[in-house]
Amino acid sequence: MILLAEDKKRILVVEDEGIVAMTLEDSLFNLGYEVAGTADDSRSAIELAEKEKPDLILMDIRLRGDIDGIETVERINEKMDVPVIFLTAHSDEETLSRMLKTRPYGFLVKPFREKELYANIEAAIARHRLSKK
Repeated sequence: MILLAEDKKRILVVEDEGIVAMTLEDSLFNLGYEVAGTADDSRSAIELAEKEKPDLILMDIRLRGDIDGIETVERINEKMDVPVIFLTAHSDEETLSRMLKTRPYGFLVKPFREKELYANIEAAIARHRLSKK
């Protein structure tokens, strides 16, 4: 599963729970990805996405601050084309409906395994690459 240096994909992690963010960073490192940055609120996420131009964003739905992860993705989508995988512990119908309107490349319900994370990231990046052709 480890990726070669020239193939390393840069991933932005948006997660407001510090321990979860650190665990995600460790998993991404173990899987051979580069962490483009971490953000714990919507404003920081938007700024980092614009600055770092990641290959993919892992976005928690529930964020501290005045807007959630879904609205954050809507704002990022207005400025750039980057695949997003949502992370959530909440999969109620209203949240899922709002999330699907952003046309995410996937979503994972917490807790999830490292191999599920890897499969989702690889599928999202491949799908995004194909959509560009």
